[in-house]
Amino acid sequence: MRVLHFYKTSLPDSIGGIEQVIDQIARGAAGLGVTTDVLSLGEQRIERPMEINGYHGYRARLDFQIASTGFSLSAFPLFARLAKQADLIHYHFPWPFMDLVHFLSRTRKPTLVTYHSDIIRQKNLLKLYRPLERRFLADVDHIVATSPNYLASSDVLEQHRDKVSVIPIGLDKTSYPAASPEKLRYWRERIGPKFFLFVGVIRYYKGLHILLEAAQGTDLPIVIVGAGPIEAELRAQAAELGLINIRFLGRLPDEDKVALLELSYAVVFPSHLRSEAFGISLLEGAMYGKPMISSEIGTGTTFINIGEETGLVVPADNADALRGAMQYLWNHPQQATAMGQRAEARYWQLFTAQRMAERYVALYRQLGSSPR
Repeated sequence: MRVLHFYKTSLPDSIGGIEQVIDQIARGAAGLGVTTDVLSLGEQRIERPMEINGYHGYRARLDFQIASTGFSLSAFPLFARLAKQADLIHYHFPWPFMDLVHFLSRTRKPTLVTYHSDIIRQKNLLKLYRPLERRFLADVDHIVATSPNYLASSDVLEQHRDKVSVIPIGLDKTSYPAASPEKLRYWRERIGPKFFLFVGVIRYYKGLHILLEAAQGTDLPIVIVGAGPIEAELRAQAAELGLINIRFLGRLPDEDKVALLELSYAVVFPSHLRSEAFGISLLEGAMYGKPMISSEIGTGTTFINIGEETGLVVPADNADALRGAMQYLWNHPQQATAMGQRAEARYWQLFTAQRMAERYVALYRQLGSSPR
């Protein structure tokens, strides 16, 4: 069976949550008899297959962007060619240009959409896009939500509930590099033996400005790993607040990230808007057995982190509550350790990449055997 994934970005050009999901599905599906092609946009057009972790990547040239939506004329013929070879098309929502390609290419192959997030920020443009969105989601054969929490809280998914199923995002721990003793020693000496860790792209919805407010008046060490559009703004905020307990490390290689995950005391994930639909780096914390602190925003973050079981869940956009949760975990190491152990057990039960891939491949075969 051959599957074509279509999304605006992919590895290795961009390392975000959706890109990691596509990579993990493709890796896992390869061992289950599925050949995967991934088409995305990039600075240069790549029509010949590019080997990426056991699957093939292709690039259409990015011509321009409007409100974070990439457009590409060369995507149309390249998509048509790859779709003709595929048995099934796997879309990743949201990306309005993808909807246009779907309809204008007139593919009659079975279609599946992984619904990663509602459109939150571009409310005015959403009014213009809404008719196309409705038609697109009505036309595809099946929709996958990434958590029961998101399915229950999304007005858009509610309109298509009869063809929506839930497949949680999963990670393959063996695909992460092991941290060498030298790397662990380096970071332990540089950071110290006990600290809170945030990992992720630094975007507006990550709530890091709330984390900085929560750090005021405490000596709790906090390490922030990642880069992004508002990194300079956050560094300026930390300087203005006089915070000396915050360490911005920027984007790091995977081995360094793993070393910091292993060494960390707990993972803090203050995302405060529904744009944070799941939280891959929160799941990484669970995978490494760390207690977690997250906010209740009605999405997959509270499917990963169960309050009082795998960590603490606080109200969104509440620096006082976040500070209190951090101080509680810091002062109760036995409870923190137990929460981390339960978080890891929940990862192995629900969130492995193998489990995710098996469920997707079963769905691929089911859709592929049904006439469109």
